[in-house]
Amino acid sequence: MDYKDLAELIFPEAKDISYYEEKYPERNLKEGAIVSRIAPSPTGFTHIGGIYQGLIAKKLSEQTEGIFFVRIEDTDQKREVKNAIVEIVNSLKDFGIEQDEGMLNENDSEGAYGPYKQSQRKKIYQAYAKYLISQGKAYPCFCTPEELDEIRTKQENAKIRPGYYGIWAKCRNNTIEEMAKKIQNGENYIIRFKSPGREDKKIKHKDVIKGNVEFPENDQDIVIIKSDGLPTYHFAHVVDDHLMRTTHVIRGDEWLSSVPLHLQLFYELGFKAPKYAHIAPIMKNDNGNKRKLSKRKDPEAAVSYYKELGIPKEAVKEYLLNIANSNFENWRRANPDLDISEFDLQLSKMSVSGALFDMTKLLDVGKTVISKFSAEKVYDETIKWAKQYDKELENILQDKDYALKVLGIERGNKKPRKDIAKWSDVKYIIEYMYDNEFYSKVQNYEYQVINEKQDIEKVLNSYIEKYYDENDDKQTWFDKIKELSGEMGFAKEVKEFKANPDKYKAHVGDVSTVLRIALTGRTNTPDMYEIMRILGKDKIKERFQKAIEYLH
Repeated sequence: MDYKDLAELIFPEAKDISYYEEKYPERNLKEGAIVSRIAPSPTGFTHIGGIYQGLIAKKLSEQTEGIFFVRIEDTDQKREVKNAIVEIVNSLKDFGIEQDEGMLNENDSEGAYGPYKQSQRKKIYQAYAKYLISQGKAYPCFCTPEELDEIRTKQENAKIRPGYYGIWAKCRNNTIEEMAKKIQNGENYIIRFKSPGREDKKIKHKDVIKGNVEFPENDQDIVIIKSDGLPTYHFAHVVDDHLMRTTHVIRGDEWLSSVPLHLQLFYELGFKAPKYAHIAPIMKNDNGNKRKLSKRKDPEAAVSYYKELGIPKEAVKEYLLNIANSNFENWRRANPDLDISEFDLQLSKMSVSGALFDMTKLLDVGKTVISKFSAEKVYDETIKWAKQYDKELENILQDKDYALKVLGIERGNKKPRKDIAKWSDVKYIIEYMYDNEFYSKVQNYEYQVINEKQDIEKVLNSYIEKYYDENDDKQTWFDKIKELSGEMGFAKEVKEFKANPDKYKAHVGDVSTVLRIALTGRTNTPDMYEIMRILGKDKIKERFQKAIEYLH
């Protein structure tokens, strides 16, 4: 009996690997095209780090006219969460990270290199495990959990490296006949890789992001096929990335220490290894200490957090690219109106240590991104968000024509308004333009420099009776506020006031502030001329009268 007979005994149904090599040929792509993937496990909510990896993988494949696919690594079925695949696929889609191939939902996929769900690829893994056994590079291991515990305890007591290797690999040196007999007797077993490595030897490897790294060789006889017939992550990803013709494996740097094992598996299977790019995790400042963004501690780790707040996907992607490449910020400054697809992302310019996640910076990006949207897009995105998260805002926005006028204030200018960072901001920002919300929220008017009752009353009455005309252009409108200021004995120009501060109680800007506060209840709003044009004379008069009533 030889190793081929043993392999046949263990996997009698498994095909020869030539079948799969032919079925999944090299991809017909141009030279330099990157085939990348995201390969999450369906074990819980989608982490922002997954979107980060997906964005980078997608961007690189797009830039090189390659392929980006979504593969689901579900071999650890005990940890699988119901409907997690749909959640993963939808989260990527929500951020505009569209796959070329891969899973579409829990069971369906698209693309010629599938299945893209590891639990559906069992026969493929068994074929390659059979091949390794036939070459004497893998073997059945019959150790019970108790025996493995005993080995571990002895290693711990002796203060030596734990694991199944060297003299501790009890089943490695069984004869073929012994192995066959145990199988025929119905003993339980798993399949282990027979590592040719030595821990006292080093391997040198060039990671696309980390640069040159050096590790001890792998000498562990790792499990490649578990007792349920499914593979471990290590074995499955090697077989999958080979057959799916992945050129670049982009993954978190927690996998960096697995590189010696993975390269060894590629080599022993006779495959060409892809390039590895290990991304530093997104970090958080925790009382002066940097730590990984945590699923357990940090709400911003969950993709759902951004959706609930209403941060636009464009802002999140823009911010993540800013984290990914330090030159992105300068590129954006030089190209304020270009789409991010024009930016040339480079793995070599990625940070070796983790970038800090800065919510304030993300919201600033959100303001800039939204400032470039049309009123129509702001309306559509806000109402879509409000339908799910804020019924009160949805009701406010029912009159679309009026809402578009409100959202259109200072939009499309050279310096557009930047007061909306996320869709959940919109209600507060526009509510004073709606009478019900305005009157229910304004309990008192906090006037500033001009705060004497008779002055405020005179400003409001004089303005509406003598100066306001709906047909005025912006310059005429402002000139009339200057005239009113002069009539009140205030400086008509701010520079005039600054030159003679003792001569005047206030200036034209202070008069504008009185009008603004009476009109909106706020000291800071977008362009007041546009606000007045939308509200119209009757509403302005009504609000000024209400403000005067509050004075008495």
